Amino acid sequence: MGDIGKAVSMSGAQLYDTIGAGYTGTRRTEPRIAARIWDALGDAWTVLNVGAGTGSYEPPDRHVLAVEPSALIRSQRLPDAAPCLVGSAEKLPFEDQSFDAAMAVSSVHHWQDAIAGLREMRRVARRVVVFTHDTSDTGWLRRFWLTRDYLPEFSDLLAGRPSVTELADAIGARTEPVLIPWDCADGFFEAYWRRPEAYLDDHVRRGMSVWARVGPEAEQRAVRSLRNDLASGRWAVRNRDLVDLDAAELGLRLLIA
Repeated sequence: MGDIGKAVSMSGAQLYDTIGAGYTGTRRTEPRIAARIWDALGDAWTVLNVGAGTGSYEPPDRHVLAVEPSALIRSQRLPDAAPCLVGSAEKLPFEDQSFDAAMAVSSVHHWQDAIAGLREMRRVARRVVVFTHDTSDTGWLRRFWLTRDYLPEFSDLLAGRPSVTELADAIGARTEPVLIPWDCADGFFEAYWRRPEAYLDDHVRRGMSVWARVGPEAEQRAVRSLRNDLASGRWAVRNRDLVDLDAAELGLRLLIA
C-alpha cells in the first residue's frame, strides 16, 4: 500500500494523533465563517460539537459540550474551552434529542462513516449544522489552482466518499455556499487561495491533513513546482483573475437541518 493508501486507512483520531502537534499554530476561528455557523444554530442554547478539535468555532455565548476522539487534539484545548468527552460521531453517548443543536466543523471527511455520524447528530439534537465541502462537483478540483495544477493526487482521497447531496439527504438538510475571504484567519486547505506563498511554509502545511494523506513524495513535488512557478511569475499569470477577488467559492458548504 502506497503513502496515499496508508494515510487514507487511518481513522480521524489516528491521523490527528499523528499530525496534530502543531495544529493550533494555524487553525483558528475565522470570524466571518463563524458568524455563518452561529447564525445557522438559531436560538439553540445547548450545543454539541462533534469532532470538536481544539475548539475553534464553538460559540462563546451558549452551553457547549464537545466530543473529540484524538487525545493529542484534546490536550490542546484551552483551559476555558467547552468540556470535552472522548467519543466518535458514529456512536454518540447521549439520549435522543438531548441538545438543542449539534454542530460539526471541518471534520465529517475524517469520520469512518459520515452518513452514520450525521444521523447520530440528528438523533441527539433538534437542529444540525455542519460545515463541510462539496467534492461531488467535478469542476471543484479545477476551480482551486492547488489541486488543479500541483496536487492531482487529491482526487484519490475522494474515492468512495459520500457526495454533499448524499450527506444532506441523510438528515434532510439544505445546503448553503460559504465563500472563503482572501485573508481567512483559519488555515484550512483552501484558505490561502490568494496567498500562494503560504503553501511553501512547512508550518502552515502541518495544519492541513491533506498533506499527510497524500504522502511526502506528492507534497514535496507540489511544493517544489509551486515554488518554481512563483519565482518565474507563471503562477501570477495563470491566476491573474484572483487578484481582484475578495472571496472565493471553492466548494465550502453549510448543511443545515
